[in-house]
Amino acid sequence: MALTYKSLFRKFLIWRYKHISERQFMFILSILVGFLAGMGTVLLKNFTHYIQLFFELSFFKNYQNSLYFIFPIIGLILVYLIKQIWLKKHIGHGISSTLYAISKLGGIIPKYNIYAGLITAPLTVGFGGSVGLQGPAVSIGAALGSNAARFFHMNQKTRMLLIGCATAGAMASMFKAPIAAIIFAVEIFSLDIAFTSLIPLLLASVSAVVTSYFFLGTDILLRFELTDKFQINDIGFYIILGLITGLASVYFSKVFFAITNFFKQFKSHAKRLLIGGLAIGTILYFIPALYGEGYGIMNNLLKGDHIAAIGKSPFNFDLSNIWVVIALLLGIAIFKAIAMTTTFGAGGVGGVFIPTLVMGSALGNAFAKVINNIGLDFQVSESNFTLIGMTGLMAGVLHAPLTAIFLIAEITGGYELFVPLMIVSAISFSITKYYISHSIYTLKLAQRGELMTHDKDKNVLMVLNIDKIIETNFIILKPEMKLRDILKNAVSKSSRNHFPVVDNDDRFLGVIHLDDIRHIMFDTDLYDKVDASSLMHGNTDVITYEKDSMNVIMEKFKKSGVWNLPVIKNGKYHGYISKSKLLTAYRQQLINFT
Repeated sequence: MALTYKSLFRKFLIWRYKHISERQFMFILSILVGFLAGMGTVLLKNFTHYIQLFFELSFFKNYQNSLYFIFPIIGLILVYLIKQIWLKKHIGHGISSTLYAISKLGGIIPKYNIYAGLITAPLTVGFGGSVGLQGPAVSIGAALGSNAARFFHMNQKTRMLLIGCATAGAMASMFKAPIAAIIFAVEIFSLDIAFTSLIPLLLASVSAVVTSYFFLGTDILLRFELTDKFQINDIGFYIILGLITGLASVYFSKVFFAITNFFKQFKSHAKRLLIGGLAIGTILYFIPALYGEGYGIMNNLLKGDHIAAIGKSPFNFDLSNIWVVIALLLGIAIFKAIAMTTTFGAGGVGGVFIPTLVMGSALGNAFAKVINNIGLDFQVSESNFTLIGMTGLMAGVLHAPLTAIFLIAEITGGYELFVPLMIVSAISFSITKYYISHSIYTLKLAQRGELMTHDKDKNVLMVLNIDKIIETNFIILKPEMKLRDILKNAVSKSSRNHFPVVDNDDRFLGVIHLDDIRHIMFDTDLYDKVDASSLMHGNTDVITYEKDSMNVIMEKFKKSGVWNLPVIKNGKYHGYISKSKLLTAYRQQLINFT
């Protein structure tokens, strides 16, 4: 049966090569990948929805506040057991893992990423983990795109594009916003906007949206139609909101990194689960509105129902007092970032996209309420400021201002708020960029030199495998070796013109070039008088294997002006990299980026 399948598939590939061009087949695959990404998102949303419906049964409602404390811990335990017993593999943050696969793995994403997020993310969110589904949806889509490309034997360049198509499809299916989805793929994954990439992105995005409409109908996550028009008199308030959301984005990012680093100190996964589970349970007990993704908060605030958005609390707050409401909304904004990162720290699987929208909606709504109730006779649209607040947080935290603008514009069904969307996004992004150079998706990758950007030269260098360009066929010398031994055992046997000098512990000491001994190599009186330590150059630049990225290596070649640099791995001599071999590898890899 296997042979039959292989032969049929081989015949199909041969027929495809003869009758369908690469471009045409790329368009077909884009539609297929969009459909698969859309289906992945549909299944993800439905699994989560059914888990949440189960907990809405009357049996659970009687003990709801107490169960807010228990359910997240149960969900995290289930996720932990699935990871440890069944998957036995690490599940990273969806978008960060995808970016790493693009930059360092040639776009190859393991197949288990397709179903890992599909199982663990609904358990995390359905049981109350305060994270989103967008990250896992992107991860599932990217894995589908990567493996579809590998299945049909597509090259690396096509595989990268199909990953972008799949991520656009996941985004489009989640929000029913195809234009924002394309911009998201371009902005986050640094895809080139060219005809060859734009058309596949369009096809994938439309395919995913149609799939979502077919299986989920016209129901959308954010239900809102714009009714209040933009008022030019509100410009000043929008500028202030941009400043606030910018500072809030910095806070969100700082909290994320701080809590993430806190949990990293615990080597035991069980200990992380216990500490994180108790922490998230406590937060949700006191602030039940943070339970799950938080779409209820956003939709209720957009409808003007802040009481429903805040939800029931173990405390009997006077919600008729608008300042109490404002304080509670600010509390939701402050603690959403903490609840989200704690969920991650405890081992939960999810994304940061939706939490940023939740935080932004609460912040924008609270700001509008302050303006309307401060006693200065100003009246602004609370729904508009809620939307713009979402935009500001998204632009700042994700470093994706264009995605933020077009997503909210598409959700509202028009572009009435385009001016304030641009103002707030620009201000928020600028402030966040000043304090935090990269988003929470990309900071760690950027620090390791593994982040794709729109700089093509840097991208090509980044994907180069250092192990493939290191040369080790150099004869090694010891510092005490005499000239006689150097000539007999090194120069006469080597095809290279320089020789590394290392000590007994293989630590690099320096290098001897053939030109350094050419003038004395026939002077027999010096054969037993001159040793390697007196001939070597000890102040040469070196490449640190664990630390130096390809960009750094290229800069070292430029500054030093040499053609060969030694590589130090774990403090010991490992080999050499030549500029010629590096440039040859660069030219070969450049094909995948043009």
